[in-house]
Amino acid sequence: MSPATNLQIDGDRLWDSLMEMAKIGPGVAGGNNRQTLTDEDAEGRSLFRSWCEAAGLTMGLDTMGNMFARREGTDPEALPVYVGSHLDTQPTGGKYDGVLGVLTGLELVRTLNDLNIRTRHPIVVTNWTNEEGTRFAPAMLASGVFAGVLEESWAKDRKDAAGKSFGAELERIGWQGDEPVGSRKMKAFFELHIEQGPILEDEGIDIGVVTHGQGLYWLEVTLAGKESHTGSTPMYKRRNAGLGMARVIELVHEVAMDYQPNAVGTIGQIDVHPNSRNIIPGRCVFTVDIRSPSKETLDTMRERIEDGIDLIADALDIDVSVDEVGHFDPVTFDETCVRAIRDAAEALGYSHRNIVSGAGHDACWINRVAPTAMVMCPCVDGLSHNEAEEISKEWATAGANVLMRAVVETAGIVE
Repeated sequence: MSPATNLQIDGDRLWDSLMEMAKIGPGVAGGNNRQTLTDEDAEGRSLFRSWCEAAGLTMGLDTMGNMFARREGTDPEALPVYVGSHLDTQPTGGKYDGVLGVLTGLELVRTLNDLNIRTRHPIVVTNWTNEEGTRFAPAMLASGVFAGVLEESWAKDRKDAAGKSFGAELERIGWQGDEPVGSRKMKAFFELHIEQGPILEDEGIDIGVVTHGQGLYWLEVTLAGKESHTGSTPMYKRRNAGLGMARVIELVHEVAMDYQPNAVGTIGQIDVHPNSRNIIPGRCVFTVDIRSPSKETLDTMRERIEDGIDLIADALDIDVSVDEVGHFDPVTFDETCVRAIRDAAEALGYSHRNIVSGAGHDACWINRVAPTAMVMCPCVDGLSHNEAEEISKEWATAGANVLMRAVVETAGIVE
């Protein structure tokens, strides 16, 4: 029998940590607003650091603000096993998205400390900066720099809606480290996350074994027409950017529906100018979010949408520009790490199924530089990026137990 077989985290302690972190940056409807590089983000980071130090971990901090809390192994030459996610939230985010993965890593270490268990490989609990990408696009910004996909100088020049840059805000809140980003080497990386979809709850399954991640494109579309009076401008004389946007919304939906069951398409952020009730919109700026686990499908969807936007703009005599503001290809996670998660679920008696992640995660970038896999637990009604996001203590505990067993088996218990 494996020494890790009977390891169980303290579900009550994990839950208490989640609730304590949720007090920082409270939302208006029971969730959280702890956007990246805000004062609330800094406060959440400080609380996490204090907990890590109390657990005997040493904190590393790189130049993108990524936090690495290390528990030493018995072999100083052995590559560490990394585990974690992110502490930043959406403006109207829930208490678990990302946070569960970080605090489960901490709880894993606390449990090993309680039982005086040593591992050959060090274990490093990680908080990746700006996973959400709401304030500074694109998402998974700092893990993307870590993985060498994005340039650090470019990332630090990203600006929020107020014109503040990522680099300046990171320095302002005091969480810019000296360690070169991407300099760390990993034996493996594991991430626990809520599903953010309805499959596990609908099917009554405890654990999602994530085998693949959807690829995505984020496109920012600008349609420029002509502002004019809604009452006195004849219909045939209008250059209505709002009408163009409406037709693009329909186009994106139709394209996504043509590639079911695994493709999705959404118009998310929308800005209409001048946004007056009696002025025909002269300019509309909005985002198109398309995703698929197939690269061929994803690229075809983008091509169809961009061609369709050009036709719509020509028909309405409006100008158009389309800029890519985020992209990553579909991900296939490491077979050995995926097997470790599946074996852990089976050994612990949890029901499980393979699942494709519909959302982007830091693990998607880290998979490029280290063997990586993800665990998912259900969330109520599949709801996420919403203050009503909810999970049960039992779901969190099951996911944490599976994560711990997979991590400890990979790190190697020293008997």
